[in-house]
Amino acid sequence: MKSHHIQLFADHFQFYLKDERVPGNLSEAWNRSALQRMLAVSDGVVGISTVRNTAIPVTLELLDAAPETDLAEFDHVAEASLVITNGPLVVAGCRDYFPDAPRFDVSSGTYQVRLSASGLRNLSEDGMNGDDHYLLQLWQAPFREPITLKQAS
Repeated sequence: MKSHHIQLFADHFQFYLKDERVPGNLSEAWNRSALQRMLAVSDGVVGISTVRNTAIPVTLELLDAAPETDLAEFDHVAEASLVITNGPLVVAGCRDYFPDAPRFDVSSGTYQVRLSASGLRNLSEDGMNGDDHYLLQLWQAPFREPITLKQAS
């Protein structure tokens, strides 16, 4: 397992994981189901919804196999598939300067992306400060439709 801690600016309450060489456009992907799931999916990109429109902590884990499913410590857990054709994998906020965004070498293939979010209800009154944290786990797995394993209230 490789673990990376990233601080991202979640402008428009979102950030994304993307195959660097695939155009990937989420403009049509953010429908009601995607918003409830906190994950939007399009070719070569997965968007992650956040509860704050500011800098947020993200942990990215690149795994060799599917992790244990631990729903108890998280407010929300959802999964979606991401196809990486060439890589690298880019993690960025909507308005990040793309050439400077963090990149991670991953093999080509289909990955399962698990979003496990915690601290979603611990926000300041103005919504700018909070204890929210976003854990993203990726491992190679067959393609499947997005699912919600635990829905945040």
